[in-house]
Amino acid sequence: MSKELIRLANCTMAFDDEVVLDNINLYINDKEFLTLLGPSGCGKTTTLRIIGGFQTPTSGDIFFDGVRINAVPPHKRAINTVFQKYALFPHLNVYENIAFGLRIPKTDEKGKKVKLPEEEIHQRVMEMLEVVNLKGFDKRHITQLSGGQQQRVAIARALVNKPKVLLLDEPLGALDLKLRKDMQNELKRIQKAMEITFIYVTHDQEEALAMSDTVVVMDAGKIQQIGTPEDIYNEPKNAFVADFIGESNIIDGIMRADGVVEIFNRRFRCLDGGFEKDEPVDVVIRPEDVDIVPEDQGQLKGTVTNVTFKGMQYDIIVDFYGFKWLIQTTDLSPVGSRIGIKIDPDGIHVMKKSHYSGMFGDYSSYSEEYEEISDASFDPDEDQEGGDEE
Repeated sequence: MSKELIRLANCTMAFDDEVVLDNINLYINDKEFLTLLGPSGCGKTTTLRIIGGFQTPTSGDIFFDGVRINAVPPHKRAINTVFQKYALFPHLNVYENIAFGLRIPKTDEKGKKVKLPEEEIHQRVMEMLEVVNLKGFDKRHITQLSGGQQQRVAIARALVNKPKVLLLDEPLGALDLKLRKDMQNELKRIQKAMEITFIYVTHDQEEALAMSDTVVVMDAGKIQQIGTPEDIYNEPKNAFVADFIGESNIIDGIMRADGVVEIFNRRFRCLDGGFEKDEPVDVVIRPEDVDIVPEDQGQLKGTVTNVTFKGMQYDIIVDFYGFKWLIQTTDLSPVGSRIGIKIDPDGIHVMKKSHYSGMFGDYSSYSEEYEEISDASFDPDEDQEGGDEE
């Protein structure tokens, strides 16, 4: 059974009158890869900085291995941080960048300053170079390294002091797409090899799903859901989580009975229960869970309004009674064609209504917003009347 290492208890962070963290509770296990995921301004970096000791919560407590550490400064916590800007020393080579922290004298239990022997420094630096796959790069100057290599030097420098926890604040943001994917695998490998806790901050849902043992989805200073990547994707708690984690069609529904939900006046079998009879609900249907069939065989019938080729699949927008769905399929249905769809019971997920209900899930919104921001005469402050005339 995993051992709890860090706990945030009723933590609130406010700057003047603005609350950026709203009474969050979170525990993190030893040797866990946990990701704080959410849009800009949701509070994820503030949470990371509170754990690292760079900020003190307005109220609430932080515990490390059962000990309250609110007043413990960053350099006295068994925690190191890798930021998006790596802050490497350009006048030092790779070896000296990694060794830098080891050369700073440490205070022992008697209050005496103690330096590490040069032999131990050398051994630990060379070990770190192997861990981050930079063996033979020790004499290279930082300016001779690629972005991915610089990031690995920053990680090695943070790990060489043997912290119990490594905090990573969007460290892949400066890398191109292919290198970012490579580094996702590299970070997971390093975390497993070092057997320490990684706490990772990102707004990229693909990164979170690919690397994490646990994902914490945040919005507006609050934790919306905590779970495994599979749980977060397949069982979102509300419309925000469903929309933020992957593509989703989110439709108003009515729970007629356990295992029966109604959308667009059609009843569908599902696997959900525990709702009140005839309770209004949000229904999530992932684009990949929809099967296209001939119109006369469909549970719902609609018109294709847009098709985008994505390489392995087509992204097809289909208008059902004025509400536009995204369907991802390997079969092409041209624009203007009439189609039917079928959805298996395990492809339907029912959620309680929340204050996010009605804000997400209709794929007509993107094109409308894009047209608006492309129109120089558009005034967002004016009341917009009308809408789709379907």
